[in-house]
Amino acid sequence: MLVEIGLPLSLAIIMFSLGLGLELDDFAKIGKFPKAFFIGFSNQLLVVPLVGFIIASSFNLSPSLSVGIMILALCPGGVTTNVLAKLANGNVALSISLTSVISLISTVTAPIIIALSLGYFQGANAPIVNLTKLGFSIFILTIVPVVLAMLVTRFLPKVTQKISKFFEVITVLLFVIIIGFILIDNWQLFIKIFPVLGPALIALNVALIIIGLLTSKIGNLSYQDRTTVAIESGVQNGTMGITIAALLLSTSADGFNNYAMPSAIYGITMYLITVPFIIWRRVAEPS
Repeated sequence: MLVEIGLPLSLAIIMFSLGLGLELDDFAKIGKFPKAFFIGFSNQLLVVPLVGFIIASSFNLSPSLSVGIMILALCPGGVTTNVLAKLANGNVALSISLTSVISLISTVTAPIIIALSLGYFQGANAPIVNLTKLGFSIFILTIVPVVLAMLVTRFLPKVTQKISKFFEVITVLLFVIIIGFILIDNWQLFIKIFPVLGPALIALNVALIIIGLLTSKIGNLSYQDRTTVAIESGVQNGTMGITIAALLLSTSADGFNNYAMPSAIYGITMYLITVPFIIWRRVAEPS
């Protein structure tokens, strides 16, 4: 029940929360920071999958866990990065713009790269992926809820004000419940693979945050924009990763746990890196 209904519904609710308060005018703000947007966009679309591939290939992981890391690397941050950008005193408007645009594009890029990853890491044992069906499912679960939320914001602004805080709390609870369920239901697997998978995920997180800082530094971005690009580059949407693993369940039930486990464990390791990073950015912020 959780896999078939709970996971997709949870992702849809989380994406709906992202869309609340978002308006078309927000996308016009991209013109205010085109260089920052281009760097963040390029990192998420090109660099993150490449680094994910390097990490998946470098650690002693099973083929299905390697695919799971690739799935995670293809999931843009979502609401989490927006909140983290705010906590780190970053450019929240830039964060929202990057998350929204990349989420839309990932409905096309993610299925293709996932199919290629399955073929590369699992070879003849890889399940057959219907790219159109997977892309459509991702679109329905990510873009449609955002659009619906934007319509609520546009035509029912008072309702949006009343429910925004509620959905912020719900998204956090859903994230915790999903991660908790996956880990508890697969505790023995978690204990077995964490010593190898944990360091791989930490390496992924650290490498991408550093790359985000370096590329934005080279681009001579402001302190706020550098912080945001680093967060958008280094933080992925674990809930989306778990949901995509669930979407592959129908074709490879035995591999679901391994496909989902990197995203589930990432829900823990991510905070080991991002919380100190946020504290550092707040403390080091120029006055």
